Amino acid sequence: MYPMIRSNRSKEKMEPVVKQERYGELEYLTFPELSKQKFIRHLFTTRTGGVSVGDCATLNLSFSRGDDPEAVLENYRRICTVLHTTPEHVVASVQTHTTTIRRVTGNDLGKGVIRPVDYQDVDGLITDEPGIALACFYADCVPLYFADPVNRVIGLAHSGWRGTVERMGAHMVRRMQEEFGSKPENLITAIGPSICRDCYEVSEDVALRFRQQFPHSDVVTDGRGEGKYQLDLWLANQLVLLDAGITDDHISVTDVCTCHNPGYLFSHRASHGRRGNLAAFLMIKEDEQL
Repeated sequence: MYPMIRSNRSKEKMEPVVKQERYGELEYLTFPELSKQKFIRHLFTTRTGGVSVGDCATLNLSFSRGDDPEAVLENYRRICTVLHTTPEHVVASVQTHTTTIRRVTGNDLGKGVIRPVDYQDVDGLITDEPGIALACFYADCVPLYFADPVNRVIGLAHSGWRGTVERMGAHMVRRMQEEFGSKPENLITAIGPSICRDCYEVSEDVALRFRQQFPHSDVVTDGRGEGKYQLDLWLANQLVLLDAGITDDHISVTDVCTCHNPGYLFSHRASHGRRGNLAAFLMIKEDEQL
């Protein structure tokens, strides 16, 4: 396994919050607490085990990074093998740092991978239909996973600093309540691998927005220079989920920073924008797979 650097937060727990797993040449990450929910499959990709080259080497999952489309599609095939599905069953987001959420159905199968999308500005996906693999993309921004074992529904979201300050996690909880009757206290959630506070320096205008939104927290701390601040997206998203009614023991907060592991995980900041995209996947198993 790749010698992944973990956050100091992992020292507070007996076991790592994020688990490294392997399938052939592929290495991927999972959350043990999500893995306990037997009605779902999930993972978060790394850079290993794909066929892309150059800045996108090797497991790029985005068609918008200048990569060879055939290489990207082959990367999907390899990940889908781990998920026991095919690219024809994946539905992808079209992220523009919004809080827009789309309910996904069987009519959407393959969109964003083998079929063109007919939607835009979608940073969150929800579904109650088995066999649909939701996919969102990252290279420092925060993945948010949601699983409701009572109603057997799921949600997956992309939350950068804009989505976080606009409380994307709360929008997801509310939409799952409205669409499926999910109760916040039943949701099992995870905040995925993304940039940590030590690596994420922001300007004063961004810091001010977060201080206004999270006034009694350490989400923003002083930076290393005048007018610079360190932003803790992990804590901010945790506070958003708690405020939305999710219990603390149902929130897994990552201990893996993308920027600390640029050889293993794509990081926009570490690569100065020369990179591919990681992906989060989440799906409900079909009945015969349970």
